[in-house]
Amino acid sequence: MKSIRQRLSTIPEGAGVLFFVQMFSTLGFAVLYSTLMLYSTNHLHFTAKEAATILGVFGAFNYGLHLFGGYLGGRFLSNRNLFVGGMALQVLGCGSIAGGTAPLLFWGLALFLTGSGLNVTCLNMMLTQRFKADDPRREGAFIWNYAGMNIGFFIGFAVAGHFQLVEDYRSLFLFATIGNFFAIVLAVVYWKVLADVDTPLMSKDPKQFRLRFWIGAAVLFGLVPIVWALLQTEWTETAMKAVSLLVFVGLILLTLRHRDVREKNNMWVYLVLTLGSLVFWALYQMAPSGLQLFAVNNVDLNVWGIEVAPQWIQNINTVVIVIGGPLMSMLFVRLRKKGWNIDVPRQFSASLLLMGLGFLALPMGIEVAGGDGRVAFVWLFGSYVLQSIGELLISPVGYAMIGRLAPRQYQGIMMGSWMMVTGVASLFAGDFSGMVPEPSTGTAVTTNPVYSTLFSELGWGAVVVGLVLLALSPFLRKLIKDEVPVGVETAPAKASL
Repeated sequence: MKSIRQRLSTIPEGAGVLFFVQMFSTLGFAVLYSTLMLYSTNHLHFTAKEAATILGVFGAFNYGLHLFGGYLGGRFLSNRNLFVGGMALQVLGCGSIAGGTAPLLFWGLALFLTGSGLNVTCLNMMLTQRFKADDPRREGAFIWNYAGMNIGFFIGFAVAGHFQLVEDYRSLFLFATIGNFFAIVLAVVYWKVLADVDTPLMSKDPKQFRLRFWIGAAVLFGLVPIVWALLQTEWTETAMKAVSLLVFVGLILLTLRHRDVREKNNMWVYLVLTLGSLVFWALYQMAPSGLQLFAVNNVDLNVWGIEVAPQWIQNINTVVIVIGGPLMSMLFVRLRKKGWNIDVPRQFSASLLLMGLGFLALPMGIEVAGGDGRVAFVWLFGSYVLQSIGELLISPVGYAMIGRLAPRQYQGIMMGSWMMVTGVASLFAGDFSGMVPEPSTGTAVTTNPVYSTLFSELGWGAVVVGLVLLALSPFLRKLIKDEVPVGVETAPAKASL
């Protein structure tokens, strides 16, 4: 057995520190993701519908701007410059939200979303650039980076739950500010080892480099008032869906015009898997909205005499990811050694089937609910475990496969568009969550039938899509051509904010 020091010595320079950068940079998002709805309703006295709309747009902007970040990073600003600039905006955003007023909430969200939306893509690009295209160590790096992100989620959710119980939101958002600041410090300290590798910006002369830098900086800070304005318009959701559709059509046209046949086939596989992932993430993104309302109002949250804070429920997911990620990685390595290769399309199919089963578990729990209509916590727990295992199969694979399926000149754009799918899914999750009954309209007994019908329809829908993708797997597997054997590109490698 290799010692820990020997194993670490094989990691490319810079890959290790990105684990901790990812962890600290996740704290702010974890706090907002799990607390925004409760903060908006309990402290700012927004209606549940208004809070759900804000949360849906929050998720959409956070992920939707990843596409733009994929274009800026490496073309106008280096990935490390863009990351630090984005993190600075996140720090200012969390600090503004801590002010405790509605106007500061919207300005804080505009700052935070601009930063987080642009810098996540370049963080993943910094990691993938530490490896050559055919380096098998890249799989493990994305797994550990994904685990680092979820450690950040765990800490953020745990702290958010504590401050939620005492309703000290100011201290909570200041905590998020400090966590994000640590990510900036780490990036600056290890600045040299995080340099870009083979990006379009590197080929520019000094004059062009400076010009692009100032253009990129102007875009970065100029986006803040634009995002602020869009956060307060009713048609933003429809516009974002339309833009996302145009991006998808643009990727289709880009694929049709691409001349290299092998790369074109890989791009077609990418597009098909993108549609499958949209279904998965639309259900997954219901966790802080529709599922959270179900948990608070229809589930018995008293477990062994301990009152479970709503944010702590999210840590079911993070625990499964942190523990299950490395275990699943080792399992897949052993399976490959024995000749059992599970290809990427089948992993996507399995993730959708698990997501469907996770949602179908909830109506079963409703059927055996107590006299007060409250569902036993174990059913919600089981649902989250199934969803989390599905996430392990689809999210890390999705990020790391970009380096394999995407032509080098399109890697940034396709990485950003892959993340944008999660943003679009957040909008659909908001639509689905809008179908749940308002807490004030009835008791758990009277609202359970509505939840049961909704969860059943969503669960069976995911199962059907998973089965269709499973049937297409042999065809997709034949399309994938690369310099390395087709198998589990990232076994499972959410590299993923």
